[in-house]
This record gives sequence, C-alpha cells and structure tokens, in this order.
Amino acid sequence: PRSLVSLIGPNGAGKTTLINLVTGMLRPDAGQILLNGEDVTDLRPEQRVERGLARTFQVNALFPRLCALEAVTLAICARQRQGGAWWRRLHTYRDAVEEAYGILVSLHLGENCYRPARELPYGQQRLLEIALALAAKPRVLLLDEPAAGVPESESAELFSAISGLSADISVLFIEHDMNIVFRF
Repeated sequence: PRSLVSLIGPNGAGKTTLINLVTGMLRPDAGQILLNGEDVTDLRPEQRVERGLARTFQVNALFPRLCALEAVTLAICARQRQGGAWWRRLHTYRDAVEEAYGILVSLHLGENCYRPARELPYGQQRLLEIALALAAKPRVLLLDEPAAGVPESESAELFSAISGLSADISVLFIEHDMNIVFRF
C-alpha cells in the first residue's frame, strides 16, 4: 500500500503497452500478471477493475456534456451495479452523489463539480479522469502520462492532487518527461 512508482522511458519504449498488458487490454504471449498475489492474466479488464485495478489513459476519455459530479456519480453507480436501475428516484442515489463529491473535493475539483467536462481547463479534465478511476475504489492506480498535454502552469495542481491520494492506493506513474518525474 501507498507505493508510488514511476516507470520512465522514451516514446515508443513500451510503457503504455505494459499498462495495456497489466489491465487486460492486451493479452501477454507468455508469463503471468499478478495483482495482490492473485493471477489475473486470464481475466477481462472489468474483472481486474473489480479486484482493485484502475487506470487512466494518455488521452482523456470523458463524457464532455456531463458535469464532473454527474460523471463520477455514474462511475460509482456502475461500481455498485446500479447503472441499469434508471427507474429509481434520484434521492436514492444520495450516497453515490456524496461519495462522488468527496472524490472531486479531494482532487481540488469541488468548486467546478457542476461544470461540463468540456468546459474544464485541460489539467482539471485530467484530474476528472483520475476521479473516474478513483470511483472504482482501486488498490492499484495506473496513471498513463497524466501530465500529457497539460500546460506547465496547471501541472503543479495536478501533481499536488496525485500526491494527496489515499495512503491505501499504490500508484504506478508512467511518464517520458524526466523533469516531471523528478519534480514529482
């Protein structure tokens, strides 16, 4: 718990390929993928998420029209297997909304929780993607170049939020920019 590991290397070195293997997006030709001592090599990506593995991507994968609070609440509802219960009254999701808001506040997004994702500055969009990953309650979080495309003026806030993640989460941070790695 609370390991913070950085995998560094130039573009094309295979860093994202490693993440794709660990998360099940690619199948290995040989060897095993272990998560907390359990062989997850043959599990689908969503099964690995259920066992505590979450990731972000180099390019944001957000719902541009949803506000941050809606997006993270939906991710929590999916984790709780409530995604198909569209007929329930909104107030029955209060716990999910409160959990989502707590995640957003922890990542310094509380003030912007009602803004559509497409209107957030790019650094905050990257934080929102991390919030979506945190909604899965991971034990291991893989961040694939979280600062990619983020202006330097916004990267300090990004890394401040990552530094403040729960002590129960291990983080593998992928990056090719050595200056960012050593600053972090």
